[in-house]
Amino acid sequence: MAAARVTRGDRNFTKVALLASDTPRAQEAYSTLQSERDWSPLEEAEAAVVLGGDGFMLHVLHSMLDRGSVIPVYGMNRGTVGFLMNRYTKSSGTSGSVMNRINAARGKAITPLRVTAITQSGETHEMCAINELSLLRETRQTAKIEVTVGSRVRIKELVGDGVLVSTPAGSTAYNLSANGPILPLDSGMLALTPISPFRPRRWRGAILPDEMRIRFRVLEPAKRPIAAVADQKELRDIAEVTIEIADDRELELLFDAGQSLAERIVAEQFAVD
Repeated sequence: MAAARVTRGDRNFTKVALLASDTPRAQEAYSTLQSERDWSPLEEAEAAVVLGGDGFMLHVLHSMLDRGSVIPVYGMNRGTVGFLMNRYTKSSGTSGSVMNRINAARGKAITPLRVTAITQSGETHEMCAINELSLLRETRQTAKIEVTVGSRVRIKELVGDGVLVSTPAGSTAYNLSANGPILPLDSGMLALTPISPFRPRRWRGAILPDEMRIRFRVLEPAKRPIAAVADQKELRDIAEVTIEIADDRELELLFDAGQSLAERIVAEQFAVD
């Protein structure tokens, strides 16, 4: 991943879209904000306000990648964790405060992973992963995976529940729960993290420069089927997966001053509860 660029505030967005998840909290906020200004359709907007949680934010970002039109996105948390979101406060209920916050927000550029997956039937699928790409066993049988980084096979047979590759933006999500490292947003690194590994017993993963291409080959795929999950999209019965950084698909998240994604990644490393 190219170093995450920070864009200063003081912009002047005029055409802004308003999007909300279907949860009651998000819909309540949507009703409050909808009548307070003339919101633009997403396809005409210069930026978007997203009401919901991290899952809905990822859904919106993926939809932009799929349609090939990416605009800055400002999230307000009406979900649970809200790691990718800003705080939602009562003062957000006026058009002036919402637009002032958006225009004053600092932008953080993040780069997703490009995933090329080949199924056991020989079909090729391309996906993007903003947080992580996970390979997970489909049955009670443990997964067996060959791990190649760069041009060399690094692990001939990784045995366990699976393996994942995380971006810095996703390093505090599934990667962290699998005991992977938290990566600074501008580190230019990826986390390669095993999931409940059995062999090699002492291998706990690796931190890799993001220009390195990673390839997983599923061993004994008929007996030990494996699914590939790119954020929220799943493909089953995988034979091989190649992962590389997608420098041409950069996204921009907007954050209030003092609430940047980089600060949250740092703060997460000092969380004790």
